[in-house]
Amino acid sequence: MKPTRFSIAVVLANPKNEKEILVVKRPADDDSLPSVWGLPAVTINDNKLPEEAVRRAGVEKLSTTIEPLSFIGIKRIDRGDYELILMDIKAKLTGIEPSVINSKTRNTKYVDQQWTSNYSILKEAASKGSLCAQLFLESQKITY
Repeated sequence: MKPTRFSIAVVLANPKNEKEILVVKRPADDDSLPSVWGLPAVTINDNKLPEEAVRRAGVEKLSTTIEPLSFIGIKRIDRGDYELILMDIKAKLTGIEPSVINSKTRNTKYVDQQWTSNYSILKEAASKGSLCAQLFLESQKITY
């Protein structure tokens, strides 16, 4: 039986404009989705709740504090050597302006970020198998 990984992705609303969300760009040397725009995400550590992973994503990936607000959706995919179960969770910014450049993550370090209300920026990632982008676009009734 394949191992299963559980992850969360954060849909972080801009406190200055609720229609905008934070999108992040993956590095060019990323294994699965090089140089595409997506949502900040982390793996859920053993015996931890998704809410804790959201808070950790804020600190590790965005150099700020965020709080989970609501569940958006969940998807599963076979990634070959493991199965991935991922949840999109809406969150709010409670700390300073996010900064992927200042992040101190040991895993994927994003290379750029932007607030956007143009959700189509996530279509490339969704079409390449990004569950977080697929879930968010589906929640907005946007085809990819």
